[in-house]
Amino acid sequence: MQSFKKKHKKNEQNNSLNVNKEIWNQETYDAWVQRFGEPKEAVKKIRKAPLKSLSVLYEKFGDVKEKKIMNLMGSNGSKAVALALLGAHATVVDFSEGNQRYAKELAHEAEVKIEYILSDVLTLSQEHLTGDYDIVFAEMGILHYFIDLNPFFDVVYKLLGNQGQFIIRDFHPVSTKLITSRGSTSKIRKHKVTGDYFNTSLEEKEVSFIKFLDQEKEPKKVLHRNWNLGEIVTAVAKAGLIIQSLDEEPNLSSEVFDKGIPKTFTLVAEKN
Repeated sequence: MQSFKKKHKKNEQNNSLNVNKEIWNQETYDAWVQRFGEPKEAVKKIRKAPLKSLSVLYEKFGDVKEKKIMNLMGSNGSKAVALALLGAHATVVDFSEGNQRYAKELAHEAEVKIEYILSDVLTLSQEHLTGDYDIVFAEMGILHYFIDLNPFFDVVYKLLGNQGQFIIRDFHPVSTKLITSRGSTSKIRKHKVTGDYFNTSLEEKEVSFIKFLDQEKEPKKVLHRNWNLGEIVTAVAKAGLIIQSLDEEPNLSSEVFDKGIPKTFTLVAEKN
């Protein structure tokens, strides 16, 4: 029975991956150009303030000079380029060719070297599971792409060296699973409990980069499985990682009216 469930989850994950991969290989390069500008323009902002590009992650990383760092599902490479500018040996894993193209051009314009592995995280080859990374991290809109968290965190464990750190910063389940927010000012901003915190179903959602493209284009849907905080923490622990901290964060870009609701979280764990 257990093996049947595992096989079923694997099949679900593969089906979900194929749908999501197809969408993320369409027009992502153009979306980043619309959002950040051509790489030669976008890199100026990163060069000027690489620490700002890393946001709250950097305080968890500490000094990254000469550290070997892996960014799982690292998208357009902006974080990897910022890390490289700070002296790290940065690698990105992502399955989108458009993301890879933008990241490589960004690194070229920044005159730094990053490695970009074009692959699904769960199918990384053994040659890449080197067990010597000082830091492995992922951030903002990652975990909902996995139907089963255990294989993802197993990959993290295999990548890390002893005393290596894993850092995940993602959207808080209260915001993704429970609350719907409407309005953009303190006078009309409203929050309503409309979801089910314990819902385990797979849902269709509009892909995040679509808002940077022509609004007349047909909406593109990807598949999400939103996790609650207990499920995430348990999966990290089951992988053999020792949890060091869990910070729940408000909407750091909002006014005071939005400060009482958790928007993101940052979890730090270590391989011993």
